[in-house]
Amino acid sequence: MQPRRDRHVLVTMTCNRAVSVVFALLVLSALFAPMPPASAEPAVPEGFAPASASWADADDGYVLGYAPCAGSRWCPVLLGTTDGGTRWQRLGAPSLSLPDNHNHVQLSYFGAGRAYVSDGNRLEATRDGGRTWSAVTLADTGNAFYLGRIAETHGRTFALLSTYGETGSTRLYSGVAGTPLLAPVPGFVATGGLTYGDLAVGGGLQVVLGADYGVERYWTAADGEHLTPAPAPCPAGSTAALGGVREGRVVALCSGSAGSPRPGSMTRGVRHAPGLGGEFTGTAQGPAQGIHQGFGAATANSVTVAAVGGGADFLHGTDDGGATWHTTVLGDHGAGLADLDFPGTDTGIVVAGAPDDPNGSAVFRTTDGGRSWHELTIG
Repeated sequence: MQPRRDRHVLVTMTCNRAVSVVFALLVLSALFAPMPPASAEPAVPEGFAPASASWADADDGYVLGYAPCAGSRWCPVLLGTTDGGTRWQRLGAPSLSLPDNHNHVQLSYFGAGRAYVSDGNRLEATRDGGRTWSAVTLADTGNAFYLGRIAETHGRTFALLSTYGETGSTRLYSGVAGTPLLAPVPGFVATGGLTYGDLAVGGGLQVVLGADYGVERYWTAADGEHLTPAPAPCPAGSTAALGGVREGRVVALCSGSAGSPRPGSMTRGVRHAPGLGGEFTGTAQGPAQGIHQGFGAATANSVTVAAVGGGADFLHGTDDGGATWHTTVLGDHGAGLADLDFPGTDTGIVVAGAPDDPNGSAVFRTTDGGRSWHELTIG
């Protein structure tokens, strides 16, 4: 009879051999078993149509769109790219549905996963690339309002909010970035029958507010926070669209009222200031064709104007500060242009149409400063 210790060793060795054999069989089966099929769900769902696009730089961008889903609804879809649109990744989308009132759903992306989405009446924000979204409250809005431009700089969020009624207003709102509240900034308001404004970041914060085509008020902040009054970009009777600071020069577009000099047109011209707070000068006039839809500057002298008229979308561009112009007509999509911007020296984007337009929507991109545009393939 074997000693108890020897029997224990023998049993242990036998068990170890059995475990080794089973492990080897599992490894072999894993090596030669067929690979599981890839996920059937593509990054870009069938029927996806872009609503808004925003780029942090020439390569890093987000596109918010909508795709058909259950119950004949349009469900939000957020896509991200880090290579200029060659490849796309599906991100977590905000909860905002496609508005029935045809408001533009505006996406504003500032890099490192920081983005805002607004339908004009509601605002949601993410700080983690779409993994989580949270509502941002707008204080003291009144009954009828529209939330316009949104920007983030130097740790603060800025937005323009317009109210409507017998006397309307456009006010500057602000709050600490990442907090769930934006409130009016005292003293930064324009009131009248028709009010408007614009803001820009990059090279310094700029805010312009005006009413009824009178004299506009304009402020700048080199530190992105402490705004001080400065000479207005445009003469009385015109409104300013801000193109940011490019090559040390501040760029603005001055436009007349819609329908002047003729229906479906607006007078417009480019002006420059030598730096924040400087005097704007310039007399170069651009094409009047189309009603203003957006303005962007690739460089101080290379700018593009988005306009729509007669059922067509126009991109008027200049390479020499407004001395000469070229026009691109974008067709085959719903009328209307949005989100014109130049996140890189040569790279710009614009969205044509809307998801629920009969002819759909598309994102167009330029890599030559606005001289030529091509539809960006998404999916």
